[in-house]
Amino acid sequence: MAEDGGASSDSPKAVTLPARSVEDLYELLETLGSGHFGVVKRCRERSTGVFYAAKFVKTRRCRGSRRGLERVQVEKEVAILRDLQHPNIMQLHDLFTCRAEMVLVLELIALPCRMRGGELFDFIAEKEMLSEEEAIEFLEQILLGVQYLHGRRIAHFDLKPENIMLQEKDVPKPQIKIIDFGLAQKLEDGVTFKSLCGTPQYIAPEVINYEPLSSATDMWSIGVITYILLSGLSPFQGETDAETLSNVLEGAYEFEERYFSETSEMAKDFIQQLLVKEPQERMTASECLVHPWIKPLSRKQAAKRSRSSINMKNFRKFNARRKWKLSYNMVSACNRLCRMRLLCSPRTEDEELRCCESDQEEEGSRPVMLLRRRRSSCS
Repeated sequence: MAEDGGASSDSPKAVTLPARSVEDLYELLETLGSGHFGVVKRCRERSTGVFYAAKFVKTRRCRGSRRGLERVQVEKEVAILRDLQHPNIMQLHDLFTCRAEMVLVLELIALPCRMRGGELFDFIAEKEMLSEEEAIEFLEQILLGVQYLHGRRIAHFDLKPENIMLQEKDVPKPQIKIIDFGLAQKLEDGVTFKSLCGTPQYIAPEVINYEPLSSATDMWSIGVITYILLSGLSPFQGETDAETLSNVLEGAYEFEERYFSETSEMAKDFIQQLLVKEPQERMTASECLVHPWIKPLSRKQAAKRSRSSINMKNFRKFNARRKWKLSYNMVSACNRLCRMRLLCSPRTEDEELRCCESDQEEEGSRPVMLLRRRRSSCS
């Protein structure tokens, strides 16, 4: 494939090189995965022998084309990845572009089952038992990665089990890697960001309400992930996506004894300070890292944490259902969100339903026309 440019292998920040092919610098190996927009292949850098994942993404320059992602969407993800260097975040190593395709050479994380790595939840499901103390070792790494992102004014907006991977699992202390920055956004002062994208059981109420999003939106997702990790139960999961979204809007959940019998009160308090409907009232990543559940203030607190454990039997059931229900692996659930909005509010001829789009509004500008939900009909 002839390329318009590439990136230096010495830095994740792409540097323009003379037109070269990705095959000139990398030996392409087996396919690790494929989808509507392209494929991911394992590759070996010819100069170093190091293995990476080459993500081939078909791009389109206008909305009229049905195939591929809009080029500006991929370029936004690349711009964010270039700026990130943290041990708990996937690294962009190299970049190649041409008219119809972009090739992202990424840190090799998501490996085939026969090799090391994989999703954190899959790794945990293989264990016979897991104490809260051990679970916190993973959660702390997630929080460190999110703290780094938020410190750089970047929100992930798609935190869920599928996007939390292990670099390797056959080591004493496996390292967490946060992946998939397709919905990530650089937050700017004076700019309001809204989006209808996400996965129903992990998205915050402000996403469904099409309200301004912030780093607090990620913290809601961490609250949901923690709840699931400890109990094997999703706090807002309904029989349908519409029911799930309604449950999220209500914000009502409970700690059922049969699922949380071995859970410490500190862990419940941690979750309660994240699953708060008002974004500004949620703990930040930095505040989470000094919460007594994460950083015990006394030996007594540490002892309670070590004696408590997660509900492994139910967690394994949840993870099996999660793997089977491939629909929850989708990056965007915008059609479901739009149907929810239609159920909650009738549309007039003058109203415009905008689906699967994100909007940025300068402060003081005219608000975007969007179908509005009637609170009385959804509560």
